Amino acid sequence: MANGCVIEKKPGSSDLIESARNTMALVFAIMFLAFAGYLTVLAGIKFVEVLSSKQDVVETLIKAINLGIIGLAIFELAVGIHKEYVGRHHQEEFFHLLRRGVARFVGMVCIALVLEGLIMTIKYSQLDLAGNLNYAVAIVVSAAILLAALGLFLKLSDPATPAAPLSARHFPSPSAQR
Repeated sequence: MANGCVIEKKPGSSDLIESARNTMALVFAIMFLAFAGYLTVLAGIKFVEVLSSKQDVVETLIKAINLGIIGLAIFELAVGIHKEYVGRHHQEEFFHLLRRGVARFVGMVCIALVLEGLIMTIKYSQLDLAGNLNYAVAIVVSAAILLAALGLFLKLSDPATPAAPLSARHFPSPSAQR
């Protein structure tokens, strides 16, 4: 306060970018959370259909489980976006944030793929469509390859690994310097 006047600090460009980033992350998190809720309600409706009707129980139950798995994957994405971006002041190095975010997302995708492959296996065995089991096996194998690639990424991006980028090995994160 100078001479009875309040001096307002104008937000800098970094404050505006931080505010826009937080707002957009919150919008995406809410949008994905709403979509996950919608899919969960649809899965519940399909499940109630299974209990109330005697027709095509296996296929309706598989549809309900598929909707539930997709809803869970989208819910996990919303939680990840909120956890990583909303209201967080990035004092950590970008490299560490990227590494953690990739691990969380790829892990979630692997879980969804394996569950989808198992559901396809059950579906095709129940419907006597053994010729289509190749698709289920391909999905599970692709999830295994994706998981192995994630392990390789995490190993090579580990700061203790000699193959890690110089920025990760030689420069501590800003929070470690304090």
